[in-house]
Amino acid sequence: MTATSTAIDSISFTDSGIHSYFAGLDEPDWLLALRKSAWQQFQEMKWPTREQEEWMRSDLRGFKLERYPLPKTRGELISESIPHSLSQGVSLSGKFETLDGSVVHEHLADGLARQGVIFGDLSRIAGTQSELVKEFLFSTLEPDQDRFAALHAACWSGGQLLYVPRGVCVSEPFYVNSAMSSGGSDLGHTLIVLEEGAQATLLYESSSTEPTAAGLHVGALEIVLKPGAHLRYVNLQDWGKSTWHFAHQRAVVDRDASLQWTIAALGSRFAQVSQRVSLVGTGATCQVNGVMFTQGKQQLTYNTLQHHEAPHCRSDFLYKAALQDESRTVWRGMIKVDPKAFKTDGYQRNDNLLLSQQSRADSIPGLEILADDVRCTHGSTSGKVDDEQIFYARSRGFTRKEAIRMIVAGFFQQIFDRITLESVRVALGDSIARQVREYQ
Repeated sequence: MTATSTAIDSISFTDSGIHSYFAGLDEPDWLLALRKSAWQQFQEMKWPTREQEEWMRSDLRGFKLERYPLPKTRGELISESIPHSLSQGVSLSGKFETLDGSVVHEHLADGLARQGVIFGDLSRIAGTQSELVKEFLFSTLEPDQDRFAALHAACWSGGQLLYVPRGVCVSEPFYVNSAMSSGGSDLGHTLIVLEEGAQATLLYESSSTEPTAAGLHVGALEIVLKPGAHLRYVNLQDWGKSTWHFAHQRAVVDRDASLQWTIAALGSRFAQVSQRVSLVGTGATCQVNGVMFTQGKQQLTYNTLQHHEAPHCRSDFLYKAALQDESRTVWRGMIKVDPKAFKTDGYQRNDNLLLSQQSRADSIPGLEILADDVRCTHGSTSGKVDDEQIFYARSRGFTRKEAIRMIVAGFFQQIFDRITLESVRVALGDSIARQVREYQ
C-alpha cells in the first residue's frame, strides 16, 4: 500500500488551521468555495442542545473539538491490527482504505474501469471528473442542518466515490475500510451513485487501531439511486470505545429502484446518527436492517426518517439492540407520507434486549401521514433476558456466558435472516459474539 498525498499534518480546528488546511488541498475552485462557505456556517452556528428534538436525549458536555486534530493528509500504511471482517474470504471488485482521513490504498478491477465504473478517492476524482462530482456531492445533504454537518462539509477528507453507469451490474462487492488511530480524527464522505438499471454492493467497515481508542468521527453518506437501480450497502461501525461518532446519512431512491441497507453499530463512546431515506419515484423500495450492541457506558442514538414522496413505495426499517452494563440506546423513528404518496406501505420496528439492570433503551416511533389509502405500522419492545432460558441452557451443559451468547444470537436472527449476503451474516454474527460478556 502506498500513500496518495502529502501535506500539512496535525493541525487543529481553528480558523487559522482550517485556512492552512484549505491551502494544502488540490481541489477545484467550486469545491474549495463550498468548503469555505460551510466553515463560515460552522462559525456562525452553535452546538446542538437538548432543546432540539433529535438531541434532547444526548449529553455533549464531555465533547471538546479542540482535543482533536484535523484529518491527516499524509498517507500511512494500514496497521495489521485493523480488522477486515467484511472482506474476509470475499472476492472484491474494488478496495479502498483510509487511516485518520488519509487515503492509503485504492484499487478498482480493470474490467470495471473499462465499463465506466468509478471507485476511488473522492477528492482526486473531483479534479478529474469535476462535473460529475459537482452534480451529486452534497445534493442530498444540507451543510446547515446542524454544526456537525457544517463541520463535515468544510473539513471532509478521505472520502470515496462509487459511480456505476447505466445498465452496468457489478456482481462482486466493493469494500471500504476506514481506520483511525488513538486520538485521531476521521471526516470521511461516502458518495454512491447508481445510474438507471445499475446494480452494486458496497461493504463499509470502520474501526480504531485499539479497542479503547479515543478519537473523533464526523462522517457523511450520500446514496443516489436512479430508476431501476439496485444497491446493497453494509456498514459495520466498531470505533474505539472512547470515540465520538457523528454522522449524517441520506439516500434518495427513484422509480422502481431498491436499497437494502444493513447497519451494525458496536463501537464508539457516543454516537449520534441522522439517517434519512427518501422514496422519490413510483415503486421505490427500501429495507434497513439495524443491529446495535452496547456495553460499558456507551450511548448510541439513531434518528431515522422514511420519507415517502411518491405513490406505490415500500419502506421497511427494523432495528434491534442488545445492551450490557450501563449502556444506553436511543432510537427515534419517523415515517412521513406526503399528500401524493398514496398506496404507501411503511413499516418500522425497534426491539431491545436488556442484559443488565442498569442498561436503558429509549424507543420513539412516529407517523406523519398526509395521504389517504396507505398502510403504515410501527412498534417497539424492550425486555430482559429470560432467566428460564438461561437455566434451561445451563442444565444441558452450557456455561452462563454461552447461554447468553445463544440468546443474543437468537434475538438478532430475524435481522440476519433478512441479509442476502452470507459473508455479511457470518461477519456480523462473529462480531457480536465477541462482544458478549457474562451477564451479571
